[in-house]
Amino acid sequence: MSRPKLEVADIFRTHGPAYQRANAGHLNLSQLKVMSAIEACRTEALGGHVAACSNCDHQHIAYNSCKNRHCPKCQSPAARDWMAARAEDLLPVEYFHLVFTLPAEIARIALWNKRPVYGLLFKASAQTVTTIAADPKRLGARIGMTSVLHTWGSALTHHPHIHMIVPGGGLSPDHTRWIACKSGFFLHVRVLSRLFRRLFVEGLIALHRAGQLRFFGDLTALADASAFAEWLAPFRKTDWVVYAKPPFGGPEAVLVYLARYTHRVAISNHRLVSADANTVAFQWKDYRIKRGDRMKVMRLPAFEFIRRFLMHVLPDRFHRIRHYGFLAGSGRKEKVARARALLGDIKSAEPDQPSDEAPFPLTLREPCPDCGGQMHIIETFRRGEIPRTRAPPRKQAA
Repeated sequence: MSRPKLEVADIFRTHGPAYQRANAGHLNLSQLKVMSAIEACRTEALGGHVAACSNCDHQHIAYNSCKNRHCPKCQSPAARDWMAARAEDLLPVEYFHLVFTLPAEIARIALWNKRPVYGLLFKASAQTVTTIAADPKRLGARIGMTSVLHTWGSALTHHPHIHMIVPGGGLSPDHTRWIACKSGFFLHVRVLSRLFRRLFVEGLIALHRAGQLRFFGDLTALADASAFAEWLAPFRKTDWVVYAKPPFGGPEAVLVYLARYTHRVAISNHRLVSADANTVAFQWKDYRIKRGDRMKVMRLPAFEFIRRFLMHVLPDRFHRIRHYGFLAGSGRKEKVARARALLGDIKSAEPDQPSDEAPFPLTLREPCPDCGGQMHIIETFRRGEIPRTRAPPRKQAA
């Protein structure tokens, strides 16, 4: 994929200093770090390396990535490495995609209390699926799942929800059988929705009692326990959105699909359309339109664009990808191997044989852009240093 002409980093460099001055005291350290990392990503500020082709005379300088999980430029390599590490957990069964979404009013509280409320969103959604699946009247199995937190809508609005990928079945309580769900059907969405609602509301009340919630603006009165209970009561009766998408075609499709979700950020550089002294324009998808072209262009003041982007910065050391059931913990490999054996996937259950050939540490994954040959690092340099090797400019096509 070609490099986009406009990047989030460009917007931060142009408007970031003024935005920080205008919002001094209102930006937390995590948000400031994200802005700084994205601005410096793949620039001389982070150092880099010089690579040379083993077949032709091509050389180029590549600057280091910031590796920040909110950076649009760093997510493709991170997703690729993560998927390679999790590929061994895939089973030869149908996979299902569930989505758990918070009501908009409760999402406001989540924005002010990211760590406790997002953590509760993970816990309540996982406990919901685990409990219903373990019910002998439903599936009666111990399942595994991978959950990914997204906090944004297509227009960069605050829309916290969990994407959950679940294999269509699980281990029997004694681990002697694989219990498969019905083809094309996992669990009843309405049953999941009601239990999710109850578990989340109960968890939110527990957080309030523990003094872990803060309230601002027109909701400051909710700091009082009785006022909070009264405000929360109607949510016990409304329908909460739990969505089940059609099953995947197989494990290979799961890998491709997961790569789109695990390391996605609030907006990719390729969605940016233009930016000037006052506004930023970007593409977004209008899900209210059921048919036809749903892609539109939104124009926001530059400060509002930055505000919406920073709204999705997660607290430090908060895990946005989590595993549950037999896919979690130190016993994951043993349980996955057991599931494969029960499914008759003996070849996949066998451990990989160690290779005698150690990879050359200075070999790059990407081939030479001129001839496709193997690229090797011939020099590395730190931030602030100038490379001794001067890579020649790229040859222009006639």
